[in-house]
Amino acid sequence: MTVSRFAITGMSCVNCAGRVEKGLSSQPGITRAVVNFALEELTVEHDPVELPAEGILALVTGLGYGARPVPAGGELRDDEGADRLALQRNWLIFTLVASLPIMVTMPFHHQPLLGWMNLLLATAVQFSAGLTFYRGAWYSLRKGSASMDTLVALGTSAAYFYSLFAFFGFLGEQGDVFFETSAMLIAFIRLGKYLEARARGKAGEALRKLIRLQADKARLLFEGEEREVPASQLRRGDIVLVRPGETVPVDGVIIQGRSTLDESMVTGESLPVEKGEGDPVSGATLNGPGLLTLRATRVGEGTLLAQIVRMVQEAQGDKAPIQRFADRVSGLFVPVVVALSLATFALWYLLLGEEFIFAFKLAIAVVVIACPCAMGLATPTAIMVGSGIGLNRGILIKRGSVLEIISHVSVILLDKTGTLTRGVPELVALIPAPGISEEGVLEALAAAGKGSSHPLSQAAVREAVRRGIVADSAEEIRELGGAGISCLYRGVELLVGSSRFMAEHGVSLEPLPQVPEVVAGSSLVYVAAGGRVVGGAAYADLLKENAPQVVECLRKMGITTCMITGDRREVAQGIARTVGVDSFEAEVLPERKQQVVKEYQKGGALVAMAGDGINDAPALAQADVGIAMNGGTDVAKESGDIVLMKDDLMDLVRAIRLGRATLAKIKQNLFWALLYNVAGIPIAAGALYYPFHLTLRPEFAGLAMAFSSVSVVGNSLLLRRIARKL
Repeated sequence: MTVSRFAITGMSCVNCAGRVEKGLSSQPGITRAVVNFALEELTVEHDPVELPAEGILALVTGLGYGARPVPAGGELRDDEGADRLALQRNWLIFTLVASLPIMVTMPFHHQPLLGWMNLLLATAVQFSAGLTFYRGAWYSLRKGSASMDTLVALGTSAAYFYSLFAFFGFLGEQGDVFFETSAMLIAFIRLGKYLEARARGKAGEALRKLIRLQADKARLLFEGEEREVPASQLRRGDIVLVRPGETVPVDGVIIQGRSTLDESMVTGESLPVEKGEGDPVSGATLNGPGLLTLRATRVGEGTLLAQIVRMVQEAQGDKAPIQRFADRVSGLFVPVVVALSLATFALWYLLLGEEFIFAFKLAIAVVVIACPCAMGLATPTAIMVGSGIGLNRGILIKRGSVLEIISHVSVILLDKTGTLTRGVPELVALIPAPGISEEGVLEALAAAGKGSSHPLSQAAVREAVRRGIVADSAEEIRELGGAGISCLYRGVELLVGSSRFMAEHGVSLEPLPQVPEVVAGSSLVYVAAGGRVVGGAAYADLLKENAPQVVECLRKMGITTCMITGDRREVAQGIARTVGVDSFEAEVLPERKQQVVKEYQKGGALVAMAGDGINDAPALAQADVGIAMNGGTDVAKESGDIVLMKDDLMDLVRAIRLGRATLAKIKQNLFWALLYNVAGIPIAAGALYYPFHLTLRPEFAGLAMAFSSVSVVGNSLLLRRIARKL
């Protein structure tokens, strides 16, 4: 199966999105079809052999909408979004310029010259700016359904053609001409479309900002010569030069040079990161003062930035569970509204005996004011803004529905290594034998560990550098089965390893003092010189500084925490007590982690799992929400629904807060959209006429309808306020 994305044009409301989904989902070769009305984008999972992308384009065209493929890993260019906005603006200007003279001169329409001018202007608006509504209504009715276009076409046509017949005297002396109604109605709807397009553009601003970071050019080193080439032409293995202040064009590894890089656009981390030979760098990051030479490791669709863009697009195109409610309501709306419009006319004209023109205008107002667009925009716009806020903070949300799901999480399983802890062992204590200094023990550890890739050896070398201890190079270094290291240092045989390793070489540990309480549960390594023990060292995977604070925040949010680890029980127990989790499981295998998730789910809990390793991948996939730490493996990040790009555990709390804020905003949007229709339709139907003699003119009903959609998008944009509180 292949996933293809298409930009859709011609949709006027959420019913159009539903029609495309329904029309495609029934086709052979298509597994899933989802339309994001806010993004105007279609995502299709299909069999490329049975139904290629060209076939999908033909199907969409047959449904009455325009479509074109969106390049993999990219989105519509900024200038295309600007073109669409400019088109809406131009139509708005045209309709206002043509409609305002009609509005001003309608009291004098009985004068022949002004009457003909209004007729010509109204006709121009009706069949140019209003033509899109006829086209949409025709395609809808041809497929046996209705949409917002149907409502607008009905309302404007009724007003225009009634006025046309009245103008030529076909309705007798009682016929009233009101060309301003249809013209201003179209103008106000065009105003709403323009404002809505502007607001949608702001909602997707974070993603477009990210895409603009991609470098256009690269400095390719070929046979010692520097060439400037398009970044898209780079291939894996190419050598690339990055000068100070330039954007890194690809993911790669530094083979020469040292510099600091601003990675905030990818990780959300504000402080520059120092990097040198052998360190990986990501495309779209900004080089600092140094000159770097890179070897490209990932290009094009494989780069980290392209992956992030793709994940964010998929998240914004995903449908949250609450949106299904809005879709069902919207699908029933149009036929119900048409029925209410007919009932309004019958009530006022046939039962209450009001004038025909009075009842007719109220019926038009009912048709126009009741549009399901606001409900269709309620969820996707909030998700767009929410995922954009997360992206700016280094919280990568891969599925938009996760923002709703995470807000209901009641249990979080926390992996120990790399999630609650730093994931890298540190030397926490030195235990010198009598007459030996700590510095002497550390020098021996560093000398033996210089040529080793073992994490404990690297930790000793780091600690020696930190303390300013310089160890000479050792000779005849041998790593013996992972149990220890033997070498010659300044002519003396050094042994570094476990207690068993020392026993195998006849080294007694009795001269060492008692192991201090601080290193209980840590990994102990011993050092012997010339066959005699000189000291020991304790290594531990230290807790992240904010781990206890994060667990306390989760508890205050009403979430149960459980630490789960494959480490020894005594180690896990000490960490669980320090962090303050509600429960823990130790010495578990990867399949057991997944089983724990299932057990909580069977108990009715909504479960999140936070982890960073390959062994966490099954549990991350099983959980209702999988949260992967960016410092972890690619497998874990692929399995997770959320990736914490800064590897900051507090971002876990921020992700939940963001989810809850987004869900609250969606509920607000749906409440106001429903309230608007519940209150607006009776007012348009004349509910205020008898007590207050107030009615809603059709053109102002159109304006109210347009602003209902704008208000929903605007309310979603208020989510940006939460960014400062995360």
